[in-house]
Amino acid sequence: MNGAQVLDIGRDAIWLAIQLSAPMMLVGLVVGILVGLLQTITQVQEQTLVFVPKVLSVFITLLVAMPLLGALMSDFMHMIMGRIASL
Repeated sequence: MNGAQVLDIGRDAIWLAIQLSAPMMLVGLVVGILVGLLQTITQVQEQTLVFVPKVLSVFITLLVAMPLLGALMSDFMHMIMGRIASL
């Protein structure tokens, strides 16, 4: 295995990490903005009010996206195992 192949695997691993975390991060961002907007409109400035909706929405997103995330990790593992077998 040469340096270019190692860099390809590293790049693929970083891209996989981005793909795995993106759905939860985007949902957390949107819910945080919406709750912040609601707090601004109603002038309720409770700091802990943001955390419960964000945690619940991220957890629900994780449950819904679990099959996709598992398929992405499985495909990556099959690609790695194929490269190991070809050595």
